[in-house]
Amino acid sequence: MTREEKSIAIEDLTAQLAGTNIIYVSDISGLDAETTSNLRRACFKAGIKLEVVKNTLLAKAMEASDNDYGDLPSVLTGNSAILISDIANAPGKVIKDFRKKAAKPLLKGAYINSEIYIGDDQLDALATIKSKEELIGEIIGLLQSPAQRIISALQNKFAGSEEEVEA
Repeated sequence: MTREEKSIAIEDLTAQLAGTNIIYVSDISGLDAETTSNLRRACFKAGIKLEVVKNTLLAKAMEASDNDYGDLPSVLTGNSAILISDIANAPGKVIKDFRKKAAKPLLKGAYINSEIYIGDDQLDALATIKSKEELIGEIIGLLQSPAQRIISALQNKFAGSEEEVEA
């Protein structure tokens, strides 16, 4: 790779990093072509972009980015792939589901809304993070619940009084 190609790759990675607040770094070394293809398919179905990257280029892109990636560049050893998503828990769920069939990918680290997560032991926590849409749905459900109970109670009361009038 020439110096100019590296510069272009770093600019592209920096632009990708700037466009998202959710990045997972994983280790997919040792996966054969078919397994890697299956992982790419699973990511595509979940709306996740998976890209195999060179560690030094990714580290330089993180350094050039406006975001503070903290210790995340320290996990960039061996083979690395980044998973970019708009939903915080989606890559965690895909990795967790995929690992039911294979030993990898391993989670090296993640950057989610300015928070840094390092290590594969964080995978369970990341997979169970509620997405923005799930949180909004829960809040709406909680807000509607008391009103629905009142309406239900009033309907039952009025239905009971109509039956008394008919009798």
